Amino acid sequence: MKKMHVRDFMVPVGEFPKISNQATFYEALMALEDAQEKYLVGKNKQRILLVEDNNGKVVGKVSPFDMLRGLEPSYDQIEAEEKLPSSGLSYALKAIRQQYRLWQTPFADLCKKAKDIKIKDFVKASPDRQAVQRDDRLIKAFNWFVMGRYDSLFVYDGDEIVGLVKFSDVYEDIKETMKECVL
Repeated sequence: MKKMHVRDFMVPVGEFPKISNQATFYEALMALEDAQEKYLVGKNKQRILLVEDNNGKVVGKVSPFDMLRGLEPSYDQIEAEEKLPSSGLSYALKAIRQQYRLWQTPFADLCKKAKDIKIKDFVKASPDRQAVQRDDRLIKAFNWFVMGRYDSLFVYDGDEIVGLVKFSDVYEDIKETMKECVL
C-alpha cells in the first residue's frame, strides 16, 4: 500500500453531483435518484450528492439516511442520539424514541410536510469526526471509517471542503495490497 495520505485517495468535489441547500426535500429525493441512475449506467463516477450554499461552497452531503432524518425533525432535539450507538448505549435509543415520540406521526402526514422542508433544514455541516485534512495520514481516515462506520469522509484543505475520501476506494487498495502479500 504505497499511498499513505488522504490526498492519495481523495475524490475532488468537482466530480460529484451537487444540489443547493435551498432545494426542497422532493428536489433532493429526485436528485438522489438521478445521481444513482446515472452512476449505475456509467454516466457519473459518483453517486454521493453534495450540498452547496448560495456561494457555491460545499457545506455537506445528502444521503438516503439524511432524507429519513429530514422527515422526522425531532431527531434534531436529541443531541446524544448520534453518540449512543458508538458508546455502547444503544439500548437508550428506545427510551429516547418514546420520549420524543419519534416516528409516531403517520407516515402519510410526514410526506405532506416534506414539500415545505428544505435541505438546509436537515443537512448539517460536517462534524469533525467525519472529516480529515487533505494532508493527513491515511491512518486517521481508517480510524474514522471504523469507529464511525462512515462510508465517506469530507476532505478539507484548511477550512474548505475540497473532496471526499470513500471507504470503498481505500478498501480496494487494502484488498489489493493483501493479495500481493499472499503471493
